[in-house]
Amino acid sequence: MASAVVSFPLNKGKSIPAIGLGSVLLDGDQSQVVNAVLHAIKVGYRHFDTATLYGTEGALGEALAEAFKNGLVRREEVFITSKLWSSDHEPEDVLSAVKKSLSLLQIDYIDLYLIHWPLRFKKGSAMPPKEDEYLPVDIKATWQALEKCVEEGLIHAIGVSNFTVEKLTSLLDHAKIVPSVNQVERHPVWQQKKLKPFCDAKGIHVSGWSPIGAPGAIYGTQIVVSNPVIQSIADKHCKTAAQVGIQGSSLYLRGPLLHSELHK
Repeated sequence: MASAVVSFPLNKGKSIPAIGLGSVLLDGDQSQVVNAVLHAIKVGYRHFDTATLYGTEGALGEALAEAFKNGLVRREEVFITSKLWSSDHEPEDVLSAVKKSLSLLQIDYIDLYLIHWPLRFKKGSAMPPKEDEYLPVDIKATWQALEKCVEEGLIHAIGVSNFTVEKLTSLLDHAKIVPSVNQVERHPVWQQKKLKPFCDAKGIHVSGWSPIGAPGAIYGTQIVVSNPVIQSIADKHCKTAAQVGIQGSSLYLRGPLLHSELHK
């Protein structure tokens, strides 16, 4: 099944699988991540997304180590994304954060590493941070530290998450390495009509998180799965609204294949 997974080329020469398994936990049960990742590998998933904030890098690393040991998949066949948290933006903290992620993931390099948010917090800040825990942002310094990690081979591609056109424009003014990816919330109901063309023009791949709106999560919404147009498409093709949402999100990255039905 892995050979059938569509991938998109990135500007750093790597390719990112179109569909990936996220690892945000709702109840803190790390075994859920291990079991889900192992099952996902068996059915063909090759892209796995985590972050320092999620607290699941260790569980993903455990699953990957078991998969490699048992011959389910080779390291070069999987694509791992992780993210720098907002309390690690200081240049001197970036390298240690990357090395900690590598240790937890039990791998020698991370395929894609993102700045999780264009925000900076004091060390030890809880979520959500208090007003006095926000610090001035210096994306230039943080980005330069990530570029050094690429030079050292610890990361193969770097990018950002939740960046607007304005934030990206500011970053591009000084970046030696153009971001490979901007990961943002994107689905058929929220298509990022301003951001997507901008990123396309700059060679930045847009990756969509929560393709069905993350219903059930504290930050989630029913806006995708309850959308009457999406539900009508699902009924027409004997699919669920979630299936249409995921497929629609993926197709929107390639072209407006569902555009006519979603906007009748």
